[in-house]
Amino acid sequence: MGETEPVSDAWSLKIPEFKQEDNPHGLLEESSFSTRFPTYREAYLKKCWPLVEKILGAHFIKAELDLVEGTMTVRTTRKTWDPFIIVKARDMIKLLSRSVPIEHAEKVLLDDNGSDIIKIGTMIRNKEKFLKRRQRLIGPAGCTLKSIELLTNCYVQIQGQTVAAVGPYRGLAQVRRVVEDTMKNVHPIYNIKALMIKRELAKDPKLKNENWSRFLPKFESKSVGAKKKPKKKKEKKPYTPFPPPQQERDIDKLLASGEYFMTEEEKKRKKRAERFKKDEEAKIRREEKRKEPFIPPKEETSVSKPSTSSDVNIDELKRKIKKQKLR
Repeated sequence: MGETEPVSDAWSLKIPEFKQEDNPHGLLEESSFSTRFPTYREAYLKKCWPLVEKILGAHFIKAELDLVEGTMTVRTTRKTWDPFIIVKARDMIKLLSRSVPIEHAEKVLLDDNGSDIIKIGTMIRNKEKFLKRRQRLIGPAGCTLKSIELLTNCYVQIQGQTVAAVGPYRGLAQVRRVVEDTMKNVHPIYNIKALMIKRELAKDPKLKNENWSRFLPKFESKSVGAKKKPKKKKEKKPYTPFPPPQQERDIDKLLASGEYFMTEEEKKRKKRAERFKKDEEAKIRREEKRKEPFIPPKEETSVSKPSTSSDVNIDELKRKIKKQKLR
């Protein structure tokens, strides 16, 4: 198979190792990258910085820590022969600023490994939904996050509004998909189950080259939106060929009420009288409202209705009277 022919499985290809013999003349220009770190990381970085310098020094990269400005800087030297190692060093200091420990951040310097910083803060506007889905990604006691790490072979760190991941490139793609789906209200258990099934199917030589869609769990959104209330329909007025009557002008209203011919003093006096009248009416309403609790409720009197039936048995009545007399 030639080098230019298409490849069915790109992940099966091995990346050729880049050695110092491939670039004996080194780099022509100096490259440098700088990143800021939060104040709470200052103590940790100050403690582990000699180890950072030792790790990057093995690749002929110079590292500087500025505690006054709160920045970390990496730059190439004359002995640096790998042109891509400065990009790896930049990713390493970015991970250190995102609360990733040094023992995991240094893995990004390997050829087969990379890093990915996923910004989840801009995916959801609602703060309550964001916190709920971020906690769903972590899981109870960090179980969900640990499952994702085991299945993808990546170290994942959730800090604030970002998710930092370090590991193989295939695992980073899986981590990004799980994180983005979780922020879109897809529970991470669906993706975890799919990753577990894919791992088992890859071991079977018969199913290795078949379509796995029938084995994977399908997510169906069951969220029912709020029913939209029907808009109030405006009643159509009966059609008339005549135009609506012309509205009365302000001058016409003043002429009808007689205010047009009043002086400024008379107008003020009239407004004052109207205001006084409104205040008096409001005062009466307030007093009536205060008296309401003290007014006793009306009692309903039950009136016994006289019997209107005139059917009386006289013989039976006489018999009862005789019995009482005998006693």
